Amino acid sequence: MSAVKLTKNDLKRQKDQLRQFERYLPTLQLKKQQLQTVIRSSVTELQEIERRFFAMIDGLDNWVAVFAENTFFEEEKKIERLIVPDKVVCVRENIAGVSVPVFRELTFRDIVYDVADYPLWADEALVRLREISACDALLKTLRKKVELLNEELRLTSQRVNLFEKVKIPEARENIRKIEIYLGDQQTSAVVRGKIAKKKRQGAAT
Repeated sequence: MSAVKLTKNDLKRQKDQLRQFERYLPTLQLKKQQLQTVIRSSVTELQEIERRFFAMIDGLDNWVAVFAENTFFEEEKKIERLIVPDKVVCVRENIAGVSVPVFRELTFRDIVYDVADYPLWADEALVRLREISACDALLKTLRKKVELLNEELRLTSQRVNLFEKVKIPEARENIRKIEIYLGDQQTSAVVRGKIAKKKRQGAAT
């Protein structure tokens, strides 16, 4: 904190700063509220997707018997080799000034295989495994989104606290000190002026 100069110029500067702080604070508070609202809804969505993901995993219990056949396939023909994720497709969305990823889809490499090499359940198994992989990619994207929003909320909360608890009270206190000092100076000047006037009047008589 720089030392306060007890001058009219510094008084004006302090008042200008106070106006800026008081004008900017509501914007920060609104941003904080928006972030808190979006984070709550994103966390709710994340929890719902997590439930869906684990339900998909649990649903594979019914496939244990048929998946056991996978162990008998040649290594290059294992079912999991037919599922090769290519890329996660996301778009960017601006939320309260934060650029966050929004999941669109998970693409897979095109892998050609001979259906004659696999039992009938293989096609449905591939669909299930792709769904699980896509859901996992969605979860990771949502977690990243929540992480970015939480970080921005932390920074915004720090700024709100800085303005509310430091900058605005500091500016008001500086203004009070300068106004008291300038008021005292003005009073002293008036008193000195009256004394000087009386001395002049006394000298003239």
